[in-house]
Amino acid sequence: MLTALKSLFNRKHAHDADHSPFVSELRAIVGAQHVLTDPSRTLPFRRGFRFGLGKALAVVHPGSLLEQWRVVQACIKADKIVLMQAANTGITGGSTPDGNDYDRDIVIISGMRMKKIFVIGGGKQVICLPGATLDQLERTLAPLGREPHSVIGSSCIGAAVFGGVSNNSGGALVQRGPAFTQMSVFAQADAQGTLHLVNHLGVELGSGPEEILGALDRGQIPESKINWHAGKGHDDNYATHVRDVDADTPARYNADPARLFEGAGCAGRMALFAVRLDTFPAERNPSVFYIGTNNPDELEDIRRHILTSFSELPIAGEYIHRDAFDIAEEYGKDTFLIIRAIGTRRLPMLFALKNRIDRLTERVPFLPGNMSDRLLQALSRLFPRHLPRRMYEYRDRFEHHLMLKVSAHLASEARTFLDGFCAKSGTNYFACTPDEGARAFLHRFAAAGAAIRYRSTHHRTVEDIVALDVALRRNDRQWSETLPSDLDRKLIVKLYYGHFLCHVMHQDYIVRKGNPCPPIEAEMLGLLDRRGARYPAEHNYGHLYAAPPSLQAHYRALDPCNCFNPGIGKTTKRRNWKAESVA
Repeated sequence: MLTALKSLFNRKHAHDADHSPFVSELRAIVGAQHVLTDPSRTLPFRRGFRFGLGKALAVVHPGSLLEQWRVVQACIKADKIVLMQAANTGITGGSTPDGNDYDRDIVIISGMRMKKIFVIGGGKQVICLPGATLDQLERTLAPLGREPHSVIGSSCIGAAVFGGVSNNSGGALVQRGPAFTQMSVFAQADAQGTLHLVNHLGVELGSGPEEILGALDRGQIPESKINWHAGKGHDDNYATHVRDVDADTPARYNADPARLFEGAGCAGRMALFAVRLDTFPAERNPSVFYIGTNNPDELEDIRRHILTSFSELPIAGEYIHRDAFDIAEEYGKDTFLIIRAIGTRRLPMLFALKNRIDRLTERVPFLPGNMSDRLLQALSRLFPRHLPRRMYEYRDRFEHHLMLKVSAHLASEARTFLDGFCAKSGTNYFACTPDEGARAFLHRFAAAGAAIRYRSTHHRTVEDIVALDVALRRNDRQWSETLPSDLDRKLIVKLYYGHFLCHVMHQDYIVRKGNPCPPIEAEMLGLLDRRGARYPAEHNYGHLYAAPPSLQAHYRALDPCNCFNPGIGKTTKRRNWKAESVA
């Protein structure tokens, strides 16, 4: 037995014995233990959270900004593709390789060892390094009575601040819009392949890359060296923008040129080293109203009144359809219970353990795939129902559910409006207790991963998932989708949930076995095109969506040599943007 385990260990680490000059150079920069080449050890970085898989020559974990700079320099000099990766929690494969048809070796640079956050301006702003997570940022700001751009959803699974900024992630908080900043430190390669470091952080840190990055590594950020008018640290126009409910365009979507600026929305087309962001006053004692209706038009009437007439914007307005409620209640139950029991701080560690279990069990021929999902699903059935009684009652009565979170100041105004609206319509609501409100929003979050769990545990009947991230027009009253019957018959269930006040919907379609997903997705996208919707809304293009020409031009301006994350938005993967069809 001992001999067998030793043999397995030796096989596992055999590939990490790569002594090529380039890999040796990477090891000299960051240390041998922080350069992975064995495919079994690089797999968690080469495989996306929901989508994406491909080969990589190496995965490198710099421990400082200076090390990251030197690694990027080495990669560009050696004509390697650089794939910058944060927490790898995206769902469109945007931070992993996609297939094995690249024309150069790929090096994945993971920034997760660099978790520093520097609070400036008494907490009104922060400077984050590549490994800082949203959960970490939230905990850093809490004692100061402040909070970051996002405090629900992606923060729960350990998403990094850089991922949100790079992908213009939207989040649930309606006043704040997509993650955005005009202040960052980044590296770009020009058309000749020469790497340049740019300091647009609004902080005097020195004159050269080594001096600038060394100062950031040491946290040498004196307030006297900070320019407080260097640029925006969030999209401060969004609160006005989203209120324009008669506009014929979406409130937010990933290709919106107004929200693309250097690192913001770069989609990995450069190497980010630091970002500077605004923070926000934490809301104290918010109120949550749980709204149910069988008439989607009435929810739209509520949305339009809130955005045009309320004295201030709500904190959040999250929608979930009855079918998504049911799937989340059964297949997101363990996620809900784990977060309730231990919070979000340890969740990334549990996800890592889950991935490790899957990698080990995948090597055993007689075990089914996705073993961790199967075990967690079986364990979740041992626990009693976990949602408040009133939520179950509304699930039985109503098809459409809206969770409205407002500040303590806005609670009376919201209650008065809802009382009047419900008195003359088929809509009903109840004011949640603090525990009910917390459970309602956590249940909504659990819906995001429930389709994946369903697929994992029903592989005999499920072909796959078509997951769409949709920005509807702000003036679109017909927001509730009705699919053609021939298309609908190919689906087991449709899951609709999203950020309703922003008209951003997440639509997961679980496809029946035997129905190929690409033509189904193409038909659905065609339907969305005819409705004037834009996609993706907040998860970025990754390798799932084709970037429009304007966004492709933006990517080329950021990365003229096509050496950072090529192929994103279904663009060419070849050096210098050479067309795939050219020999």
